[in-house]
Amino acid sequence: MESKVTVNRTEVVTGLHPCYVIEDSNYRLTNSPSIACVFLYAFLALLSIFTICGNLLVLIAVIYFKQLQTPTNSLIISLAVADLLVGILVFPLSMAFSLSSCLYHEGLFCKVRYSVDISLSTCSILNLCCISVDRYYAICQPLTYQTKISHHVVVIMILVSWGVSGIIGISVTIAGLNNGKCEESCLIDVLVENAVGPVLSFYLPVITMLCIYLKIFCVARRQARSIQNTTKSGETASKKERKATKTLAIVLGVFILCWTPFFISITFPPFTGDSVPVPVTETLNWLTLANSMLNPFIYAFFYSWFRSAVRMIICGKILHGDFTNTKLF
Repeated sequence: MESKVTVNRTEVVTGLHPCYVIEDSNYRLTNSPSIACVFLYAFLALLSIFTICGNLLVLIAVIYFKQLQTPTNSLIISLAVADLLVGILVFPLSMAFSLSSCLYHEGLFCKVRYSVDISLSTCSILNLCCISVDRYYAICQPLTYQTKISHHVVVIMILVSWGVSGIIGISVTIAGLNNGKCEESCLIDVLVENAVGPVLSFYLPVITMLCIYLKIFCVARRQARSIQNTTKSGETASKKERKATKTLAIVLGVFILCWTPFFISITFPPFTGDSVPVPVTETLNWLTLANSMLNPFIYAFFYSWFRSAVRMIICGKILHGDFTNTKLF
């Protein structure tokens, strides 16, 4: 996700992107890229490829194997779709229309990139928020979990996540269109872009998730103390739920580490009169996008079922027979 950081033209020119040049007052990709530009774009292309491949594996695994078709994994599918679209759409758009170039000369594609970027990043956050709610009922209210978090409820949660993220993306973009009508940044636009948008898209959902996971871990600790009084099957199920919750909490932690520096850099400077250097903002922006690549690797590290599913998919085993009912765990 990016933000329209308030900078003047001189500042942008002096902080040129290594792959862009200014000719006749136009900020465009250079025809003779430097070594730094080649390495930068090669690295970003690899990030895009890994993001696409990793999230495709998640989607194929959960959709193909019936054992993985649970409410929690339906939410993981939604998260993987958002991350997959980041790899397919946002990475290429961000390479062709960088934050630096869009600050200097914003056009239609910059607005499109901005809206898609905001929508998909907000969707990722809201999907994580829905996953935390799912984990809350699985750990804290296991007896009512199947009735509270049914497939019907999960579908509604997914639709709300995508719908709200689309509305936020469009609203913030429309607010940004008015910036060009002001000689200086309009207060209302600054508030919407740099305060209201981040609060709705990031701060409020993240605080909500942190509170939910704190509650979950308190309950999980109490369950661990009394687990010796449960049956063997109950003990196994409880351990499985706690492991799933721990893994998804790590996903949330990595997400916060990747996204918090960027949101801090776009939220406070406009109100203090300071400006964050464009290269710093752009680097933090790429860090947020890289988060879409990391989630599948977290699953691979912590979930044995995902590793088993990926081996069967990569080896092409699922193409030579029906393995949909294979027991992965």
